Amino acid sequence: MITKNEIVEKLRTLKVLGSSSDIISSDVLEDIQVNSEGGVQIVLKVDPKQGAALEPFRQDVECEISTLSGVKSVAVILTAEKPKAAAPTTNDPHGMNKNPKLEHIPAKKIIAVASGKGGVGKSTVSVNIAVELARQGYKVGLLDADIYGPSIPRLTGLPNNKPDQKNEKIIPFEAYGLQVMSIGFLVEQEQALIWRGPMVQTALYQMFRDVAWGYKEKKLDYLIVDMPPGTGDAQLTLAQKIPVAGAIIVSTPQDLALIDARKAIEMFRKVEVPILGLVENMSTFICPKCGHEEHIFGQQGAKQEAEKLSIPYLGDVPLQMQIREQSDNGQPLEADHFKNIVNTLIV
Repeated sequence: MITKNEIVEKLRTLKVLGSSSDIISSDVLEDIQVNSEGGVQIVLKVDPKQGAALEPFRQDVECEISTLSGVKSVAVILTAEKPKAAAPTTNDPHGMNKNPKLEHIPAKKIIAVASGKGGVGKSTVSVNIAVELARQGYKVGLLDADIYGPSIPRLTGLPNNKPDQKNEKIIPFEAYGLQVMSIGFLVEQEQALIWRGPMVQTALYQMFRDVAWGYKEKKLDYLIVDMPPGTGDAQLTLAQKIPVAGAIIVSTPQDLALIDARKAIEMFRKVEVPILGLVENMSTFICPKCGHEEHIFGQQGAKQEAEKLSIPYLGDVPLQMQIREQSDNGQPLEADHFKNIVNTLIV
């Protein structure tokens, strides 16, 4: 098995681009992670002004590390190094300038599925929308952009294996007619990612750029992106660097969830990402024994909110044991709820 010491020794032989010093002595090494299956992740601090120019250097480091015995996969991430004595600046407050706007678009339409808060079923909706699009004959990719809490591997029933690489591109897994990629495939299942904002931004950017999305060199019709909850770094990266066709907001009908859903809608509006519609999850519960219907989280709250905000209402998904069980077992549900949402979406 490859060790961190072996990787460090290899990095001592690699010169930083435009410098006579090696990576270790230049103090650009931020972190090294090695998992039990030979997966290596290296984080290098760089000047954000040189981010785009250092892309060949990043690829060279990946190539060199991949030659070490015991290395099965390599991911080198460039993160911004802020000068310690630098005065505050408003030109690039979120460290976004280190990566250029993505030029080679992996899909005809990139759709973000987002929520203002966690626990509203956003990932479940993402998977089932993607699967339903594939069932209707579209070529679809599913990207798990929830860096801190990736759940797409579990929801698609894919094993926690490391993806293969070919021609310096990560090969996505396939399940239910989808191409699937998640940070969850690149790290240990129980490993907690303790990353700063710039690291999240770079990792997400690379999930678009460095994955071999598409079928036989053709673009996907749709790339569904399961976003993390909230309005943070991942959302900013997506809005500023990726040409997103629009965003779907998921909420329960509960007032507390709708408060945060409004924030997510407002955030996307501010960064000029179109709102494709609102989905109400856990809309109602029907007792499987007696048929009694109960609105546990409120009634039609998301539908009323969509009307109030003048955005499309895409439909509702009930609170059902079958959805929960099949989601936990990695089996997307073929149900009218998701068919109706997709049909409303693509009209």
